[in-house]
Amino acid sequence: MRDLAGGFGYLLAGQRWVLRHGRWLGFGLLPGLVSLVLYAGALVGLGYGADDLTAWATPFADGWSSPWLGLFRGFLTGLVFCLGLFVAVITFTAVTLLIGQPFYESLSEQVDRSEGGDAPQSGLPLWRELWISARDSLKVLGRVLLYGILLFALGFIPVIGQTVIPAIGFCVSGFFLAEELTAVALQRRGVEFTDRLALLRTRRMLVLGFGVPLVLAFLVPLVAVFLMPGAVAGATLMVRDLTREDEAPQAGAADPKTDTGTAAPGGAQAPARGAAGGFGPPPSPYA
Repeated sequence: MRDLAGGFGYLLAGQRWVLRHGRWLGFGLLPGLVSLVLYAGALVGLGYGADDLTAWATPFADGWSSPWLGLFRGFLTGLVFCLGLFVAVITFTAVTLLIGQPFYESLSEQVDRSEGGDAPQSGLPLWRELWISARDSLKVLGRVLLYGILLFALGFIPVIGQTVIPAIGFCVSGFFLAEELTAVALQRRGVEFTDRLALLRTRRMLVLGFGVPLVLAFLVPLVAVFLMPGAVAGATLMVRDLTREDEAPQAGAADPKTDTGTAAPGGAQAPARGAAGGFGPPPSPYA
């Protein structure tokens, strides 16, 4: 529970950061607004063309009598639009991050600078960063679709399919949404996709505490636009502590004589602890 609350604390801290730095809030809203306009146009076009699409895809039903023809194609039209809406929801973040790569990278660097220490830079040209982001987003989308198919099939199980499975679905979506948002800061630190997943799995509950509330909020596209800058800022704050935690034991093992931490029995170095005594990042000022 502490990790879940800590993850939500990073999300709130990110929103507070962009509110304190209003210029960066406006700067970070631009990609989300562009994505919103594109998706709104695509959904409006789908709404107008879905009935023609279903008529084209079901020529065998042309001779059906009323009302069966209307009911059948009306059902398929609604299904096509719902599918388009679902795809829009699960891809909105990835497309917004891709469009806003330079914006969000600058915002993430500013968060690093404001919190002290270095602001790592990838050193890659923009086209290369865009290619990596697009490639990794496709990997995430592929995993989400695989989980989605499995959970959809499990959804037909009585009781469990209507209670437990939807909750698992939100957790899966929250984890991968957090992965996409933390990728902005981790990619600047040279962390590859598989290593990012491994790092986030080590603090799965912390990541879920960050990602699941965002999934629920992002179901409303307009809300997603306004929360996106703060989500990137909060993900950067979380990455700073996760990478610091990940590097601390390695530093202690490399040169234990120079480490000022607490020695464990037998001369081993004890892992760094947070202010509350638990493993991981200290809860303040983010929790």
